Amino acid sequence: MSTFMAKKETLERKWYLIDAAGKPLGKTAVAAANILRGKHRPEFTPHVDCGEFVIVVNASKAVLTGKKLDQKFYHRHSGYIGGLKSTNYRQLMARKPEFAVRLAVKGMLPHNTIGDLSINRLKVYSGPEHKQQAQKPEPYTI
Repeated sequence: MSTFMAKKETLERKWYLIDAAGKPLGKTAVAAANILRGKHRPEFTPHVDCGEFVIVVNASKAVLTGKKLDQKFYHRHSGYIGGLKSTNYRQLMARKPEFAVRLAVKGMLPHNTIGDLSINRLKVYSGPEHKQQAQKPEPYTI
């Protein structure tokens, strides 16, 4: 008996809706990364992009446990000397909660072309409304 290998052309991609309200940011990101990667499917193949679309709503109501709001930082660098900018997650979640969720999910995806293609199928919204009603997303429970 031969091993089944999924092909990107034959896969049907579904849409999933994850509600992040009151749930830890990390657990929400793990669930989204697994769906984007396709690990929940029985025909998962590691070298094929077989993931699906994910919509995360209520990103502003995601919870960071412990003292992470004050002790965890997001760093970026301009490339110039002394160009390091740091922001703690309390400010980041207040200003751009969508970016914080996207950053957490991106860190859990593989750092190659499959991960680059997968992150494009993630849609994050800070409120309960989203623009993908026409795709009829299925609710996904964490």
